[in-house]
Amino acid sequence: MVRGFVDSNGDGSGDLSGLISRLDYLQWLGVDALWLPPFYMSPLKDGGYDVSDFKAILPDFGTVDEFKDLVTKAHERNMRIVIDYPLNHTSDQHDWFQQSRADPTGPYGDFYVWSDTDEKYPNIRIIFVDTEESNWTFDPVRRQFFFHRFFSHQPDLNFEHPAVREAVFDTVRFWMDLGVDGIRLDAIPYLFESEDGNGEGEPETHAFIRELRAMMDRDYPGRILIAEANQWPQEVAQFFGTEEEPECHMAFDFPVMPRIFYSLRSQQAGELIRILSETTEAPPTAGWGVFLRNHDELTLEMVSEEYRQAMYGWYAYDPRMRSNIGIRRRLAPLLDNSRAELELAHALLFSLKGSPFLYYGDEIGMGDNIWLPDRDSSRTPMQWTPDRNAGFSTADPGKLYLPIVQSLVYNYNLINVESQLAQSRSLLHWVRNVIHVRKAHPAFGLGTLRILETDHESVLAFVREYEGTGTQFGDSPENILCVFSFAHNPVSVKIQAEEFAGSTLFDLFGGGQFPTVEDDGSITLTLGTQSFYWLHVGDSHFAGGRS
Repeated sequence: MVRGFVDSNGDGSGDLSGLISRLDYLQWLGVDALWLPPFYMSPLKDGGYDVSDFKAILPDFGTVDEFKDLVTKAHERNMRIVIDYPLNHTSDQHDWFQQSRADPTGPYGDFYVWSDTDEKYPNIRIIFVDTEESNWTFDPVRRQFFFHRFFSHQPDLNFEHPAVREAVFDTVRFWMDLGVDGIRLDAIPYLFESEDGNGEGEPETHAFIRELRAMMDRDYPGRILIAEANQWPQEVAQFFGTEEEPECHMAFDFPVMPRIFYSLRSQQAGELIRILSETTEAPPTAGWGVFLRNHDELTLEMVSEEYRQAMYGWYAYDPRMRSNIGIRRRLAPLLDNSRAELELAHALLFSLKGSPFLYYGDEIGMGDNIWLPDRDSSRTPMQWTPDRNAGFSTADPGKLYLPIVQSLVYNYNLINVESQLAQSRSLLHWVRNVIHVRKAHPAFGLGTLRILETDHESVLAFVREYEGTGTQFGDSPENILCVFSFAHNPVSVKIQAEEFAGSTLFDLFGGGQFPTVEDDGSITLTLGTQSFYWLHVGDSHFAGGRS
């Protein structure tokens, strides 16, 4: 969140110049791409996702020249810039909407979805059930209802209109020409509506994305599109398209995320194993984006009601911790600041198939503030130092866009980058180490994932397999056995891996040798409370260095 990272000019709000000043920190951590939530002109009623001008930057954040500087300096560090594009809707303050409501027959009259009745599209669900009673809102100026999938101040664009589609293409070209490397397509399933469908992933939506991808491949090769579709794996996978007709390069894997948290409390790996087993394969031209937390609530839309109530009981026992159909908490408070659980969750994140996404502050175990409204609870300023305003800003503390976290456990005096840099055993150093170990092994980024059978209900085991390409990515095959115990006590587990019979195992972090795989392919391991192993199968040369 640019607004929450570093304030360079003392106005109480983070900005692009502040982000530039911390690029060295992010590079040191091992980050090689930055996803920036909206920094466009906006009334900020929805954290910037309510855009009033797609080609202008909110003065609080900086200028277009500063954005160009950010892109240049990020590229100098071999880091890419991905921007967020809420293409489904605009703010009701956008000039397009103001013209549309004032002049129904003018050039912008059909830019939005208007109706004389609020009874159209009855099959389309309401997403923000906490705040919205309908997907339609009456506009007193135009004397008609306008359609919105999200807040009533965010009218949906009418993608049936060719001029709207061309305006989207024009916006994408504008940012691509500034050097942006990728675009996260926010709320991508909801572009088109139909009377019979549910307004999620309609055929016309996929057709439009294919057009957008074709333009990107033709005019901006090497740049990527990321789909934000909060749906089941089979539905999300449709946004990859096919090899012949590709759509997005990457999509977020929403269903896996809540099941990681479920496993941590239930001590059962079964649900996670099931969802990992059924996650649809991405075509060779695409990949998954995996994450633990982000700037939104921890969504529970992809789980059953029984499952949801269990998650509320474990993680959101106070109603203030809930938002919509989800939980509005940061990672460390969710896990009760347990170092074992934080390590286990990150180790799982970094070994799953796909590209791991980290939310700012989670690398130091930052807390949240459930007294703040909506999703602001986990969008507070980054904690850099134990000094005033946690080193985020020189402004008067009362002027900050949101207050610094000052709770007992997560107080910025205790949880900050400076103090964790000074402690070799801190969470920050641990996360950095895992990132760099992951980067040293191509199997994590490029290999397949295959679930292995175990004899313990609390243990998840899978192997990441990579054939090797003879290129700079690694010229020999690599197999890494990943084992995770969600049990709250030490366990012994037997894992079946017949194809590795007789092979030696080495710890990926220290290079220590583990027992050889039995002739029948069984591996017996003992794991401590909520712990994990990353084990290289085969020659110690590829493991942690001590051969």
